[in-house]
Amino acid sequence: MTDNLPRARGGVTPGGPGTAPSGGSPTGDSGAARSDAERLAALGYRQELRRSLGVLGNISMGFAVVSPVVGLYAVGQVGLGVAGGAWVWALPVCLLGQMLVVAVYSELASQWPLAGGAYQWSRRLTGPTFAWLTGWMWQFAVMFANTTVAYLASPWFFALFGVTPTPAQLVLVSAAFLLACTLVNAYGVNVLRRFVSLGIAAETVASVLVGLALLLLFRAHGFGLVTDLLDAPATAGVSTGAAFLAVIAVGGWAFIGFDACVSTAEETKDASRQVPRAMWWALMSVGVVVILNAVAVELAHPDPAAVVRGEDLDPVTTAVTSAFGDWSAKPFVVVVLISFTACLLASQGGAARGLYSLARDGVFPFADQVRRVNRHRAPIGGLVAATVVSSAALPLGLESTAMGSLITFGTAATFLPFFLLSVAALVARLRGVWRPSGQVSYGRAGTVINALAVLWTGLEVVNICWPRSILAPPGAPWYQVWAALLGVGLVTLAGVGYLLVRRPQRLMRGGASEDRPVTDELAPAVH
Repeated sequence: MTDNLPRARGGVTPGGPGTAPSGGSPTGDSGAARSDAERLAALGYRQELRRSLGVLGNISMGFAVVSPVVGLYAVGQVGLGVAGGAWVWALPVCLLGQMLVVAVYSELASQWPLAGGAYQWSRRLTGPTFAWLTGWMWQFAVMFANTTVAYLASPWFFALFGVTPTPAQLVLVSAAFLLACTLVNAYGVNVLRRFVSLGIAAETVASVLVGLALLLLFRAHGFGLVTDLLDAPATAGVSTGAAFLAVIAVGGWAFIGFDACVSTAEETKDASRQVPRAMWWALMSVGVVVILNAVAVELAHPDPAAVVRGEDLDPVTTAVTSAFGDWSAKPFVVVVLISFTACLLASQGGAARGLYSLARDGVFPFADQVRRVNRHRAPIGGLVAATVVSSAALPLGLESTAMGSLITFGTAATFLPFFLLSVAALVARLRGVWRPSGQVSYGRAGTVINALAVLWTGLEVVNICWPRSILAPPGAPWYQVWAALLGVGLVTLAGVGYLLVRRPQRLMRGGASEDRPVTDELAPAVH
């Protein structure tokens, strides 16, 4: 059967060993026996990256990017300040919503275990223009997220020495974080895995032990606090429903990053089976730890109402130091700094592999340079490009409102690809042009799950982009209140402009056939 997808740069030789049998699917018993390299060849690419990760190594990438400590710090103060003690109920809602997304991702990753999942999957489900824009948006969301992670990590470096940094010092240390993580990533996935695993071990032990200790030994309030609004909505001047929606908007940020498991799919053994497992383990383990620590911090905090009044901007540290004493401040800073570093390492690695995936198809600026792989079999071109873009946004840190706008944009830009990909998958199912044929398939239930994923991600995109003054600092300029919508619009316009000028979609002849279902016999990008 003739394939309706192009052979990408760096792909296998037409008619070579990677060509899929015309009459059958490479899944099932015959597919399980094929090597990962042959599977990748059947999808149109050579094995250029080092395939050495097991399922635990893949899980570590997703766990590090989601990062319970980083996630809790990102949403804890806002949640308490907007919805009081009841804010913690937004977390299981967000977790359930993201489980729907992971279910869709699992079917896609099992069938097409490729780096750059959002772009690669959309390309096979829909048309090339939609696929390219999805990949473009996802890449910039991750690269700018790396900017914010590096920037948010830098104050903890100065906290080790009790120094109050200037904005310029924060920017310089943030740049040093990005460069250091680039150097680690440049030595390949094995070195990256070791660094990330050490960070996860320290973070997990510390966060779980601290969370349990706070909950069991240092609880200052009864469990009734988790249903007490503490008059937070009234203080913020909004209704209870509006406050809860606002917390869900920021709470979703604590459960993203599992797509980092997909980024290292081409470096994972038995990827079509292990990557879906890794995504589930990463999301669920982080979800349990985040919810545990959120409840523990809230119940151990000496005065949650102070957070509502805006008098305590760091409730997590306050809860820990008030429980364990001032001696715990420095060790806790070290744990947080390790968590941010592991998060940045894994996220930067994911961004580099996504760029590599786009560039080897020749559809990203400076593709010949960006697609380069070094002697450690690391995507060095993607690493350099990701670091350059992330660093270019760091000067925004000289103005706190500008960096706040970037953080707001990052959340929206992350959920938009989730939504676009969920829509592409659902439309392909309903048109009958995609039947999940990997080792993970939910059958008819998959369509229902997919539809719910579209609803969840669509509502969350609208929810995040909705301009709210309560999610911006007091006196913030108008552009920070509208930052999510403005940021998404600007990045989209830049992508559309590149499409019109350079027309990269011409390198992709198309996606799903109008009249043939997309199974693995159509998936290979060989002729």
